[in-house]
Amino acid sequence: MKKLLIANRGEIARRVIRTAHAMGIATVAVYSDADADSPYVREAGQAIAIGAAAARPYLDGDAIIAAARRTGADAIHPGYGFLSENADFAKAVRKAGLIFVGPPEAAMRVMALKDSAKAAMKKAGVPITPGYQGSDQSLVRLQRAAEGVGFPLLIKAVAGGGGKGMRSVTDPAEFQDALMAAQREGEASFGNAAVLLEKLITRPRHVEVQVFGDSHGNVVHLFERDCSLQRRHQKVIEEAPAPGLSDRLRHTLGVAAATAAHAIGYQGAGTVEFILDLDTLDDHGDPAFYFMEMNTRLQVEHPVTEAITGQDLVEWQLRVARGEMLPLAQEALGVTGHALEARLYAEDAEGGFLPSTGTLTRLEFGTSEGIRIDTGVETGSVIGLDYDPMIAKVIAWGPTRAAAIDRLVSALDGTVVEGLKSNRAFLARLADHAAFRAGAVDTGFIARHADTLAPATDVPAAALLLAAMAVVLDDAPAADAGVFGRSAFRLNLPSERSVRLWAGATRHSLALRRAGARWRVAGLDGFAEFGARRDGLAIVIDAGGTLVSGAVVAGSDTIEVRMAGQTWRLATRAPLKAAQAGPSDGRIIAPMPGRVLAVDVAAGASVSAGDRLLVLEAMKMEHRITARAAGTVTAVHVATGDQIADGMLLVEIG
Repeated sequence: MKKLLIANRGEIARRVIRTAHAMGIATVAVYSDADADSPYVREAGQAIAIGAAAARPYLDGDAIIAAARRTGADAIHPGYGFLSENADFAKAVRKAGLIFVGPPEAAMRVMALKDSAKAAMKKAGVPITPGYQGSDQSLVRLQRAAEGVGFPLLIKAVAGGGGKGMRSVTDPAEFQDALMAAQREGEASFGNAAVLLEKLITRPRHVEVQVFGDSHGNVVHLFERDCSLQRRHQKVIEEAPAPGLSDRLRHTLGVAAATAAHAIGYQGAGTVEFILDLDTLDDHGDPAFYFMEMNTRLQVEHPVTEAITGQDLVEWQLRVARGEMLPLAQEALGVTGHALEARLYAEDAEGGFLPSTGTLTRLEFGTSEGIRIDTGVETGSVIGLDYDPMIAKVIAWGPTRAAAIDRLVSALDGTVVEGLKSNRAFLARLADHAAFRAGAVDTGFIARHADTLAPATDVPAAALLLAAMAVVLDDAPAADAGVFGRSAFRLNLPSERSVRLWAGATRHSLALRRAGARWRVAGLDGFAEFGARRDGLAIVIDAGGTLVSGAVVAGSDTIEVRMAGQTWRLATRAPLKAAQAGPSDGRIIAPMPGRVLAVDVAAGASVSAGDRLLVLEAMKMEHRITARAAGTVTAVHVATGDQIADGMLLVEIG
């Protein structure tokens, strides 16, 4: 292997390029017109355009193979997503005389569809979830099967992944609508509308095991990851090792995963995913577990496994692909410390996690010991609807789980994303949540703790003081703002400063008076006299020996204070009355660009709060648009099939 073409984009392309260059392997990037200015295109040894984003060029296997031939590449790495689990593409690559960095196509075909994968695992003795995996996809047969499985149940697209084509159903009357929605998403995302049905485990944990095989018959596992923190069946925070498992269960899961890989002659990197049923315990007190699926590729969350094992999984992939044996045997692998990965997305976490688009006018990451950032974008990058809206993966390693969480929260607090909305603040609250710190995780965690994961409303005295001092220190010369020192404050800062801040419509006025090297403020408990300094984004308050610190990000007319995972956004100007009043509940605005799949109401219809008004498709996912309050529909401005823009008026309710 002398030259490697990466048939992918963004952060995974950068990740593969980094390891390939370290191994002395030349690289080739492919890019659509939307990615022409992306960092990975600059970092590859060569780059070749493959078409317009609208034509979905990363799914054009012929174009990618032609690019490899044209540039003299002798190997193709598919990354993850796109063609990474496409057996036909793997076959075509090998038929063209090129090395495919991935498993044999036969193994990919077995695991490509959830129904055939479960059949293979059942034959190998790996437990599978009770359900229906039949080929008869008629409505009558699926309804009969649903009655046999019982409710609640889960509908899954057989070719699905990432939560697409998946619906949970608790009421038999909702089955047909949920089935049709899952089939539509399966067809749109994977070209396959077939589904399977499974018993819905009501308190599950999602635990997966990293496996590796080579062409010499060797298979090892690199331990497990917990991926239970999810919303809409998409992973939000992953960690390794999984917290709270017994040594017996860890061993059993590892053996089951290796058995699954052996059973299909697996080679390369793969992940065997299991569901743990926390309501069903065995004689040892361990939860029952069932095979869910196998991802025949590298995973988005592979960095946490790299962090605890010290191994470069992309290097392992490249070595196995060129015929080498696995670098290490099972007994030589071990775990050191704990690692977590948070997926930083361009999305509106407070507005239903809908995608956010725009230009990143400022992107900075909080970095320190144990922090790794994998990103495919930079300041100036445009995030649109053509591809996944991931901004970065923030990975934290620590000697203990608690230390790793502390580092992750600190890194998130120190990260700045401007120009569009992001889930940064939500991730920080999630990672710092007391129940998560205690390891009490399952896939229903986010929904169950929705109230306590909401943004804080009351602004504590410490946050007000940090914001006020940001105004004062940012107005001071840079050399003076970074020290507690007496002379700096005496010579260069005003003796008195009044700062006004607004939290919504509530105004806070702080009168700050310099007292030698320190400051005095009235009306803030615990902060009568204090010193302050700024260190980058951080401001540190020294109140009589007690240190209070937080990251403070100042905008043109706002100040954002971040402490211990919480974020408070304060205005430095009085809000307009219209802004205080907020938007009318009766005007339903498009939260993102997309296509209208269905319109459920007409003018004159009566609706209640929460009633579905229409269904919008964006990023190949269906989003329900609902009424915020009861009323009568006075106007509907869209029809099924319409393409709509972000911010467009959809429905009016009087």
